[in-house]
Amino acid sequence: MGVSISHGVPSTRSATTIANLGQHLAHVLSGSEWREVSGLFDGRLYTPVFTPPAQAARIAVLLAKAARSQAMDPEWAQLANLLAGAAERAARAGQNWEWT
Repeated sequence: MGVSISHGVPSTRSATTIANLGQHLAHVLSGSEWREVSGLFDGRLYTPVFTPPAQAARIAVLLAKAARSQAMDPEWAQLANLLAGAAERAARAGQNWEWT
């Protein structure tokens, strides 16, 4: 299943890719930080998902933090940064960040 992610994520991402990113995020974020994003990345994603702007802003911060971690594989860091940018754009626009 392909997931379309709003606010500038080109092409769809497979649910498997999103879950694999989640495994990397779980290793670099604290437990409480992971719980904030786990609904999107724990492998049990049910679309559509409409994340409110304030929550999207927080997710953007956490994804960017994870991407900067030296423990994050560079390819996964690139995807985390891409998603962080999309979440930030949604938040700045005052729009829901949509995964369909």
